[in-house]
Amino acid sequence: MYLANVKIMARMYDLRQKEVINTSDGTRYGFISDLEICTKEGRILAIVVPGPGRVLGVFGRDQEYKIPWGRITKIGEDIILVDCDTMRVLVESDE
Repeated sequence: MYLANVKIMARMYDLRQKEVINTSDGTRYGFISDLEICTKEGRILAIVVPGPGRVLGVFGRDQEYKIPWGRITKIGEDIILVDCDTMRVLVESDE
């Protein structure tokens, strides 16, 4: 993975252990449940976090936060910081 021209090595398991927090409004989205990947180009397009009211990513409303990879500002040891408009990234679930 690359973030701001810096090579970052991470596994999906490691990413799922980090809480996603929006720096623009302080929203704590939760933990990554999925990734949207472009198989043709072999790159990550977005991270997916269960929407509000979802329990364990299964029970609840059919919404999710789909945050474009380019909106990630920092990947730390425990958190992933993003800068985005919460209402724009809250979408109907594909499932």
